[in-house]
Amino acid sequence: GFVYNVTPYMEYHPGGEDELMKAAGTDGTDLFDQVHRWVNYESMLKECLVGRMAVKPIAAPKGEGFKNEIISVMLYSRTVLVLVVFSKLLALDLSLKKILNNVFGFYDWFQTDSLITIVIYTKQKDMNAELAIVDCQDKRLRGEIIVDDHSYLVEVGRCCNFACETFSLLVNIAEKVGKVEIILKKKDNIHWKMLGQPLEHHNTFIKRKDRGLFYRKCKLVSKMEVTHDTKLFCLMLPKSTHLRVPTGQHVYLKQIIAGTEVVKPYTPVLPFLPLDFKEPSHYDGAHIYLMIKIYSCGLFTQALDHLQIGNCISVSNPEGNFKKSQVQTSEDLFLLAAGTGFTPMVKLLNYALTEVSCLRIVKLIFFNKTDDDILWRNQLEQLVLKDERFEVQFILSQPSKDWVGKQGKISSSLLSEFVKRSRTDSKVLICICGPTPFAEQGVQ
Repeated sequence: GFVYNVTPYMEYHPGGEDELMKAAGTDGTDLFDQVHRWVNYESMLKECLVGRMAVKPIAAPKGEGFKNEIISVMLYSRTVLVLVVFSKLLALDLSLKKILNNVFGFYDWFQTDSLITIVIYTKQKDMNAELAIVDCQDKRLRGEIIVDDHSYLVEVGRCCNFACETFSLLVNIAEKVGKVEIILKKKDNIHWKMLGQPLEHHNTFIKRKDRGLFYRKCKLVSKMEVTHDTKLFCLMLPKSTHLRVPTGQHVYLKQIIAGTEVVKPYTPVLPFLPLDFKEPSHYDGAHIYLMIKIYSCGLFTQALDHLQIGNCISVSNPEGNFKKSQVQTSEDLFLLAAGTGFTPMVKLLNYALTEVSCLRIVKLIFFNKTDDDILWRNQLEQLVLKDERFEVQFILSQPSKDWVGKQGKISSSLLSEFVKRSRTDSKVLICICGPTPFAEQGVQ
């Protein structure tokens, strides 16, 4: 039997510490086989190997080496596996840092008769569903984990068949220990000898900007008018894709127009502005909503507008540098938007009013040409009535004679009227989005 020191692994064990301790001091072979007999423990725990179990008793070494108590000993008497758990193992020349880096830093996989589970150990204490992007298509599996400005990639091809068409993949996140589980259903209940053929960038950890964009085809399921020239497109992700676009980030749409590949960035929105902020809003994650202005002379938006329900378009992974932590430490939030520059503000509004209790003011200053151009005007006005912290100011540059609100373009005098701290020492965050001249002038 083999003896392993798995103290560092207890935090990462899928079943938790209690499950490991069930077999402590006893023959744990049957328990191991019942739960995950396919796990390649020899490879996964090779850095934890202490040695073989001694048949005859050996006196413990004297001195300071073993001054810490042995917590428990688990023996697999049928020479399958011996597990030893120590509080500290000072006498052994084992580096915990080496164990963590080489064993638990990246990924492993195991299988049952019908399922494949890939486990990625990120060692990040703030993992969430937005930081994991998974695609399974054409016998190719791609799982990307975002860690700040870097990404870790698991990418294999020539896999055995997954039941991608009928089974939505599952992604489970253990936030406290940074563990990501990707669960897929086998198309046939056969034993896999390997997960797949490693592709070029498999098992790499590099900067996100060097990773390049990855696209998947999404189906257009609905198209609704928002204003006279702006529409809300609803795209459905493939069942075999897990993708959540973080607040403040955008995706790229890709189309072939007249034989040329054209790519444009758009910021996903919500299907509507939630008006009940008692609980955070959760959506199924199966759809991406895009609010897009259709230009009469715009090749890309005209091609988008001519898409029929059921047609597909390529959608990239999210990109962007916005951090929610910027909002979490603010007391006054001002959002300056022009036209469809309103789209990044939709998720930001929802997040700010739902989950940031320290905010005293959330104010949207919304610039448009005419009142017919104002996106979701009714919803914004209802939101003012629902949350006393929220204010909206509509400003038009080409108002009609009936317009009684503010008019003009972005300027220092106009902003000084509306951008005012709730207190003299309050922490302020100002977010700006719109055409380049608007954004530049707003910053100035």
